Formats: sequence, structure tokens, C-alpha cells
Amino acid sequence: MVDLTLQQVTDNVQRVRERMALAALRAHRQPEDILLCAASKARSSQQVRQAAQTMIDLFGENRMQEMRAHFRDGAYLDKPCHFIGQLQTNKVRQVVGQAAMIHSVGSLRLLNAIAKEAAKQRISQPVLIQINLGQEDSKAGIAEAELRPVLEAAAQLPQVVVRGLMAIPPPTPTGEQARPYFARLRALMEQARGWQLQGLQLDTLSMGMSDSFEAAILEGATLVRVGRDIFGERT
Repeated sequence: MVDLTLQQVTDNVQRVRERMALAALRAHRQPEDILLCAASKARSSQQVRQAAQTMIDLFGENRMQEMRAHFRDGAYLDKPCHFIGQLQTNKVRQVVGQAAMIHSVGSLRLLNAIAKEAAKQRISQPVLIQINLGQEDSKAGIAEAELRPVLEAAAQLPQVVVRGLMAIPPPTPTGEQARPYFARLRALMEQARGWQLQGLQLDTLSMGMSDSFEAAILEGATLVRVGRDIFGERT
């Protein structure tokens, strides 16, 4: 893996920001309403610290060990860190209370485990519900039909606050071809808002990565997760 210089990372973030702004304007949206999450999987604390000095809004970590190491090293420079990877129930204790938000809540069992740990810590943990839009066995997430019962259960858990939905669509040759999946996630969010369940704050749509964040913004993303286009290719 080749470490980029601070100037290279800064330039990359600037280019991503410009592309985000153009997509937002195409969608008649305000660019400042969309958060840029730097997906820092497998990056060193030095790389993370460099990125924290640029115009990113927050970090996204896939691995609990890396998130904890970056916190220990002070690499985030007080910027928020979200947990965006698959979370096992036996690792919940090490993520709840550290991650500002957990994106990958893909089962009622995991939701309950997070609520139990949050109760022990006497905090309220923000989460997103992950939807498996492509019904892929290789990906976590609930089926679309499970959304209402999961949200109804979440509404009874004061220790968690559901802030919205997250999805990773099936691979497509271009980001534009992922748009129907992003449109479907937006529709699910609108449907969930219509249920008017108490205790939920449905204001976040986490969708879109380096290959597809522009298409996601066109379909309503409020947070995009970008790794390669900020940090360069992983080897």
C-alpha cells in the first residue's frame, strides 16, 4: 500500500467534494446537506490523521480493532467515527459508546445486543438499519419486508435511536446502474416515515461509495462512504 502525502489526500478530498456538489446541484439539493464519510479500512493512524486535516466530515471503520487503535492514537482529531462494517454480537461491547453511529444493524438480534450494551453504559446509541436490497447471501442486512417489525421493535428500545437506513447494493458495471437500488432505499425511508413510529429519527440515508456516490446523491443520500477516491487503491 502506497501512503499518499497530505497534499495528495487534500487534493483527492477536494475532487470528491466537487463531484458531490455537482451531483447535489443536479438533484436540486444543497451540497452542505450531504456528509462525506472517509472509509478508512486498513489505513494506518498516520493516514487517518492526514485525512482528518482535510474537508471530510467523519470517518467510517469496518473493523473494530482498527477503530479502537485509531482512537487510542488520537488519529481522528476529534472528528466523529461511525462503524460501517459487519458487527458480530460478541464485539458489540467494544463498539457501542465509541462509534458515534453504527450503520450495519442487519438483524433484530444485533439490535437487541446493542440496546443491552447501551443500557449497561447508560447511553443512547444511534444506529442505521441495513437493508439487503439484492437479497445477497454474502451481505448482511434485513429483507425489505422485515423493516416495519424491526423498526417497531426499535421504537420500544430507548437505548437505541434509529437514525435511518443503510445499504450496499449488488455490484454493477457503473454507479449509474446502481440508481434503482438507491431509489428503492429512499422509497423505504419515506415509507418508514409514514408509519410515524415514536422514538425514531429517520434523517439519514447512508448509501454510495467511490464508484457510485454521485448516483446515490441523485437518489437522496445524506451520507456517502468514500475510501479509494480519498486514500488511493489498497494493495
